[in-house]
Parts: sequence; C-alpha cells; structure tokens
Amino acid sequence: MRIQALLAAALMVAFAACSGNNPTSPTSGGTGTGGGYGGGGGGTGSGTGSGTGGGTSGNTSGGMPTSGDVAVIVGNIFMMSALNGSANPAVDTVAVGGSVTWTWTNTSNVAHGIQSLGSPSFPTGTVLTGDGNTYRVTFNIAGTYQYDCLVHGTMMPGRIVVR
Repeated sequence: MRIQALLAAALMVAFAACSGNNPTSPTSGGTGTGGGYGGGGGGTGSGTGSGTGGGTSGNTSGGMPTSGDVAVIVGNIFMMSALNGSANPAVDTVAVGGSVTWTWTNTSNVAHGIQSLGSPSFPTGTVLTGDGNTYRVTFNIAGTYQYDCLVHGTMMPGRIVVR
C-alpha cells in the first residue's frame, strides 16, 4: 500500500510538472448551491456565489494540488489519501480555508465523481472519465465532511475533517 501511495505521488508530481496548469485561474464555469461555488470562465475569472453548502467552493478546472492542498487519489474503485495512504475510506484533515484536490489516477475509462453526503456538505462534482481529471474543493467552515463516488457509492467512501 505504501508503494502505491509513493508511486501515485510521483505520478502526480510528474503530471504537474508537464501540465502547465495554473490552478489559481479556474477555467470551468460554475453554478451551484455552495457558498463561494463557481469556477468563473474564460480561464481568467473567479466565481463567487451564495447559498447553502457549508461555505465551501469547488471546481473541475483541473491541475495538481497547490501547496498546502490535501490530495486524494480517485482510483479504479477506491479513494485513497495521497498523504497517509488511508483508503475506502480515504481520511484526511485540512485546516479551515484549505483545499482538497481529488485526482483521477489509473481509472482506465471508468467514470467517477465526488458527491458530498449529509451535513455539513460541499458542492458535488460531475461524473468524469479518464486519468488526470481533478475536482478541487476549498473548505471554509470546520466540520467533518463525508463523501463517496457518484457512480460507485459506498464502495468508494471518504471523509474530510476540517479544523
């Protein structure tokens, strides 16, 4: 398991070095119910929003986790913390204001998505297929956030503790 985590982390670093992505400039438009949810548009905007959703924001603009982000690997029927190797459930802790980036890795062409469960909640992502896809959420309110895969449900669970 530890070798898989190291290999996954190495792959993420290699991908980040080659991607040329700027994760601070969201490229996908966004609508949603989460406070602050919305990716902006045209690659240069930034979204703001209002409503319910635990004061979180999310986007699918891609890219590797930025410094301080928590990385979660979305694999072929598993969620795994890139930090501590916990899997099904992947369990991670992030500071208030911190972000989590889920990265599709070795998924073949199996579709996956991230869905928030219960309360508190964060904006649910869309179903994505293919390695290298990402979903990033910033958590602005402390709490324990449960999630799983939109396609596979409880077979791929995770938990984010925000302190």
